Amino acid sequence: MTNKRIYLDNAATSFPKPASVPAAMTDFMTNVGANIGRGSYESAYDAGMLVYDVRDRLCRLFGGPDPSQVVFTMNVTMSLNMLIKGLLRPGDHVLVSSMEHNAVMRPLVQLEKEGISFTRLPCLPDGSLPVTEGAPELGKYLRENTRAVIMTHASNVCGTVLPAREIGAFCKKNGLVFILDTAQTAGVLPVDMKEMNIDGLAFTGHKGLLGPQGIGGFLLRKGLADRIRPLIAGGTGSISHTEIMPDFMPDRFESGTLNLPGIAGLGAGLRFVEENGLTAICEHERMLTGLFLEGLLPLAEAGRIRILGKKDLAGRTGVVSLQPTELDPAEAAYRLDAEFGIQTRVGLHCAPSAHKTLGTFPAGTIRFSFGVFNTPEDVETALAALKAIV
Repeated sequence: MTNKRIYLDNAATSFPKPASVPAAMTDFMTNVGANIGRGSYESAYDAGMLVYDVRDRLCRLFGGPDPSQVVFTMNVTMSLNMLIKGLLRPGDHVLVSSMEHNAVMRPLVQLEKEGISFTRLPCLPDGSLPVTEGAPELGKYLRENTRAVIMTHASNVCGTVLPAREIGAFCKKNGLVFILDTAQTAGVLPVDMKEMNIDGLAFTGHKGLLGPQGIGGFLLRKGLADRIRPLIAGGTGSISHTEIMPDFMPDRFESGTLNLPGIAGLGAGLRFVEENGLTAICEHERMLTGLFLEGLLPLAEAGRIRILGKKDLAGRTGVVSLQPTELDPAEAAYRLDAEFGIQTRVGLHCAPSAHKTLGTFPAGTIRFSFGVFNTPEDVETALAALKAIV
């Protein structure tokens, strides 16, 4: 039994957060406290400036058109539901990868009852979707009623990065809407809406952006909002003389009271990413992942574990899943925590389609996911623990 905690579940939520994140939330609740658009006094204006600043930072991070096209929600799941259910109509068809999270698949399965269909683009057993420039290989999946491609940027199960740039070019050429789920890449990998032809980008604040839980959102290219029905209607603090929802951004999609303490925390997380540099953060996580993969290879070669996804650093994030060959994954994860203080995630990771692609359904895997505050010593301890139990 150990009292030391080694947190390796950053794909679920990053931990710890920069000290500036809870400090910013406390400062807002202590010294500002007001809503935006609901008061004509200084603290309400301060809240408005804070929210605008975070919209601006997100716009710059993601290469968005302008801050008005940034919409705040509770999380990336809510964002994807608003985009998917707001955009699609009965009779529409969409393409998804076979590596999608249930945040994409469950809304689409619900919409099947309304006459909306989807096709899974088959990924390889390492989670990759092999396409060439412009992804002409995907043309055979198109139908007359295909409206969009909805895809994760990187797998939350095995870390494999999907070809977002090529898919974006394919969508632009074929007049499709491209919606990208950046839950695993925002704040970790470069994402540029303009360069990658992304029409709708969904993000969450509590993973690579290092903010708190309960805040996320989406960005839209200009003009797309007119095609998306608002799923939630209510007070916006604007044009209050009418009972019709505003048609301008971001009010079109932001009803009710925003999570302003969460936005303040997200702003602090974004500043941490800016100050430390996206490239440096990415390289740090790649370094840790490389050490871990190198240390796993002898166990894999001895037949004691199976490594999922890519075996090297090319085209992957700091998410590594494995299956012990002689031990149930759940028991292995329990022992890692109870005996060594190593916290991982075990199971199907809300992504059964991805596990079917990887050949790990229904048993699932143990997932190790590295973050900006992990160290090489954490990796060494995790490897030693694995060698002791598998």
